[in-house]
Amino acid sequence: MKLKKDKLLNQKILYLVLGIVILIGVGTGLFYQFFIGKEMKVEIINQMNHFFQTIKDGTLNFSNTFTNSISSNGLSLLFVWILGISIIGIPFILIHLFLKAFVLSYSFISILSNYHFKGLFLGITYIFPHQVLNLVIWLLLSFYAIGFSIKLIKVLFFKKNINLKEHFKKYTKILLLCSFMLILSSLLETFLCPWLLKFFLV
Repeated sequence: MKLKKDKLLNQKILYLVLGIVILIGVGTGLFYQFFIGKEMKVEIINQMNHFFQTIKDGTLNFSNTFTNSISSNGLSLLFVWILGISIIGIPFILIHLFLKAFVLSYSFISILSNYHFKGLFLGITYIFPHQVLNLVIWLLLSFYAIGFSIKLIKVLFFKKNINLKEHFKKYTKILLLCSFMLILSSLLETFLCPWLLKFFLV
C-alpha cells in the first residue's frame, strides 16, 4: 500500500513539474512578442499572411501539408522517445516540452496582435483542436519518457530491482498510442483547420 501511495505521489509531482514547464513556456511565448526586433516581426507577419492567403485562395497543398506535419512531428516524437531510454535525456525532454508550449502561445499572440479582434477567432481556430492535441501528446510522452529514464538511473546507479523489460513494453505502447494521436492531429491540421479558418478569412 505504501509503495502505491509513493508511486502516485511521484506521478503527481512529475505531472506538476511538467505542468509548470508548460505554463512557463506559454507565459514566455505570450511576452516574447514584445522583445523581438521589428524585422523579425515583419517576417513572421508575412509568413502568416502567406499561409492564410493560400487557405483563402484554396491553393493550399494538402498533400505537402500533411507530409510535412507527419515528418516534423514524427521526428520530434521519436527524438523524445529515444531521450527516454537514455540517462541524460531528462533536461532535453523538459526543454522540448517548453519549446512546444512556447511556440503554441507565441503563434496565438502573433495572430492576435496582427489581426486584432478577428485574430482572436483565427488564433483559437489555428490552435484548436490539433495544436492542443499535440500538446497533450508531448505531455503524455514526456511523462513516460522521464519516468522510464528515472527507472534506468535507479537500476544503473542505485541497483534497484526493477523489471525494465516490462516497463519498456509499456513505454513502447505509449509511443504507438502517441503515434496514432499524432496522425489524427496531422489530419485535423491538414483538413479541418484550413476549412474552419476559411470562415474567418472572408
